[in-house]
Amino acid sequence: MGLAGSRPGAFGRWAVGLLGVLLIGIGGRCLAAEPDPYAVLLWLAGALVLHDAVLAPLVFAAGLLLAVLPARPVVRGALISGAALTLITLPLLLRPGAPPNPSALPLPYARNLLLSLAAVAAAAALLALITRARRHRARPTAEAAPRRPAGGPPGPGTPGA
Repeated sequence: MGLAGSRPGAFGRWAVGLLGVLLIGIGGRCLAAEPDPYAVLLWLAGALVLHDAVLAPLVFAAGLLLAVLPARPVVRGALISGAALTLITLPLLLRPGAPPNPSALPLPYARNLLLSLAAVAAAAALLALITRARRHRARPTAEAAPRRPAGGPPGPGTPGA
């Protein structure tokens, strides 16, 4: 029994774990080279609190509400995509004036976010309709099921035969 163990997928887990440790080391080195590492640590602590106190309970509540929807996977994917788009755009929406990063172009971010969210919603609605139509077409109808005459003996292929 070597480093990877004998279970299937053990090598992959070890490889991903070692990659994670390597990336943590790189992050620590970059943090140490930062002129003000405490500001970065404060930002990371704030992100952790925001995630655990706000985002995780919201995702849990949304999951409970989504449990009753017939197109649950499609809606879940749309919500995840919309949340990712919003989180990426949020810093540019909340900071007024010129962007601090010269690579961030001065664009109408609010309008573009709304257009992107509308595209995600339209794609999700279309996918939900396609999924519903496929399920409806694949479902056998009552007319296609073999029937037996009332009071008569069961025929071949019918329950009770």
